Amino acid sequence: MQREIAPRIVVDENVRFGRPVIAGTRVPIDVLVGQVAGGATVEAVAGEYGVAREDVLAALAYAARQLAEEQVRAVS
Repeated sequence: MQREIAPRIVVDENVRFGRPVIAGTRVPIDVLVGQVAGGATVEAVAGEYGVAREDVLAALAYAARQLAEEQVRAVS
């Protein structure tokens, strides 16, 4: 069963082992974010994976929210 977890982003246990993907595709969020982090433009990533520019931006926003919620503590 597909469940929307953020705008344009869904999870489905039958698609990519339940990892977040762009709605209506099998394109994983981590792949899109990784491509942009590697220096590709948002437009180039969108074109390469057949998604909209807004989908790539949604993936970046989702990743930023996930990191903002993560709790990391320095331990010495």
